[in-house]
Amino acid sequence: MSDHKQMDSRYYELLHQLQALDFVLVELNLYLDTHPNDRNAIQQYNQTVQQRWTVAQEFESLYGPLMHFGHSYSGQPWQWDDSPWPWQV
Repeated sequence: MSDHKQMDSRYYELLHQLQALDFVLVELNLYLDTHPNDRNAIQQYNQTVQQRWTVAQEFESLYGPLMHFGHSYSGQPWQWDDSPWPWQV
């Protein structure tokens, strides 16, 4: 594991933001399943998706991929063996 990950507060700040955005997206998704014509909720969902995409791109540019199987790029050398993995924090 890289020492900078343990000591870099931005790493944890970005992960916290991603967790909060994911929570909002899950809740909005559940709401929209039963209220599919709520334009305000759809707008909020799409704005939150954009925010999540921006935060995820920043995280990945600084610390490596968040998702595998083609959802995130890897730098060189292969970054999937770098820990801690985002879901371990």
